[in-house]
Amino acid sequence: MRWLLWTTLPVTTWDEARAVVQIYEKRWLIERYHYVLKSGCGIEQLQLEAAERLERALAVCCIVAWRLLWLTYTARETRAVPCTEILARHEWQALVCTVQGAPVPPTEPPSVREAVRMIAQLGGFLARKGDGEPGVKTIWRGLMRLDDIAATWLLARAWNEHQPDQSLMGNG
Repeated sequence: MRWLLWTTLPVTTWDEARAVVQIYEKRWLIERYHYVLKSGCGIEQLQLEAAERLERALAVCCIVAWRLLWLTYTARETRAVPCTEILARHEWQALVCTVQGAPVPPTEPPSVREAVRMIAQLGGFLARKGDGEPGVKTIWRGLMRLDDIAATWLLARAWNEHQPDQSLMGNG
């Protein structure tokens, strides 16, 4: 089998050829980034009248797309790192309790890989043995759910802290 890579870059040495191939290897990641911008953020459907509004929307969408890809690939490459590197305390606690159906979070946070897989489960990832790693679409959907779950977690915790002791009210 013969494989050809067309390029407009000058290639006259082995090192130049290797550099072109290394650039080409980034193509998949760039395509995933554009996929998130187009399909996830709906950047092509924006109908903003002023260029500055489009620039602002694109800036926000670029950050969202970057974070989503960063989470996806960080989970695949740095499996043993604790998820406190990517999630706030209330986020990972709410995530673990929701996915595991437990009322009390564990004392130790899960790894980045475990947390991202749980986030993907919120987005529809089944996490079966042969399923491989979750993709950007299920992680995206899971992150949107996690935002709501984590906000509710904070409200519930704050509400519980400010509740009067029921035993002092004659109801206990």
